[in-house]
Amino acid sequence: MKHPSQIAISDFTYELPAEKIAVYPLENRDESKLLIFKQGEISEDRFKHIDTVLEKESLLVFNNTRVISARLHFFNAKQQAIEIFCLSPHAAGQDPGMAMAAQRTVRWNCLVGNLKRWKDEELRLSQPGLSLIARLAERQAQDVVVEFLWEPAELSFAAVLEKAGHLPIPPYLKRDSEQLDAQRYQTIYAEHEGSVAAPTAGLHFTEAVLKKLKERSIHTAAVTLHVGAGTFKPVKSATMQDHEMHSEWIDVELDTIGALRDHLAKKIIAVGTTSLRTIESLYWMGVKAHMNSKAQLTELELGQWDVYDLPVELSASDSLDVLMRWMQSRQLQRLICKTQILIAPPYQLKIAGGLITNFHQPQSTLLLLVSAVAGDKWRDIYNYALAHGFRFLSYGDSSVLLK
Repeated sequence: MKHPSQIAISDFTYELPAEKIAVYPLENRDESKLLIFKQGEISEDRFKHIDTVLEKESLLVFNNTRVISARLHFFNAKQQAIEIFCLSPHAAGQDPGMAMAAQRTVRWNCLVGNLKRWKDEELRLSQPGLSLIARLAERQAQDVVVEFLWEPAELSFAAVLEKAGHLPIPPYLKRDSEQLDAQRYQTIYAEHEGSVAAPTAGLHFTEAVLKKLKERSIHTAAVTLHVGAGTFKPVKSATMQDHEMHSEWIDVELDTIGALRDHLAKKIIAVGTTSLRTIESLYWMGVKAHMNSKAQLTELELGQWDVYDLPVELSASDSLDVLMRWMQSRQLQRLICKTQILIAPPYQLKIAGGLITNFHQPQSTLLLLVSAVAGDKWRDIYNYALAHGFRFLSYGDSSVLLK
């Protein structure tokens, strides 16, 4: 089979009518439709019944990242609007969680709406209990570096964004964020702040669904992948060779890696593409640790083609064992590392036995990932969803794709 760098993105397209895009969420999260792809067959149900679809003793892996209010609205001296969209911490090697805890000042890579209006002046935003200043520190090729300063200085940057920011709902919704989005564009188990987009597969879960899963002896575990704006980055090149995959931070506890290893004989289901990319990254980080037991943390980071080019493969159990020993030898209880993994055909899943996910945009890296899980049947799945009233994208319906 061809190397995924040679994939023509035009082979992964379909017609998505605007009326199929869910602009708003359903009133009840778990009333979403659920497409079931199992043993090559397609059926459907409601998400609230997902417990009946999954095998007992399965392990569901959730991404517990929390979406930050990353959009800040300022005005210049002429009272012209300027929007700053916080993308990622500017400091090299700093994960978003650390940057969110910063006090007094912090620098972030940002996109700026109406950048031409910003003439290097300080932008100020004041509201009860907060005074925020934005300075244009540096212009980069793809974005700009903004230095933020605030009072009271003891506030964390997370608290600053909570007070002054707006939730960054996806651009394809073509509307401003509203009050309902503050709750509905977060999973009910969101915990660690740092994402600028929601892990949307988790938006369907409710306390009632989690209770039924527990009663059926279906276990859960949590990982953290802070979703970057790159998740919306379209593939503009003819082949994947010229597309640069976005890099994101993962944060996984040692005990969670142990739980994954212990469930390999059962079924491990990734809740969302971010969870799947995280647990598959763990396998390859274990391979890298096997190849070099003295590797530094940064040497475990994954480039987008590493998983196709690394010469050594281990069993999933052996790889996770190696990774755990590598962590234990360094007295690490958490693995915080960057991954740029691109999952596309002909990739074979190493850890996950299935995926819960929404329906994704044409010609996207997310659709490539779905194809790696479901094979050529991805087109049948999407044609079925289009023909049977499924709602698409972030606020849309769900699917469970089982190996």
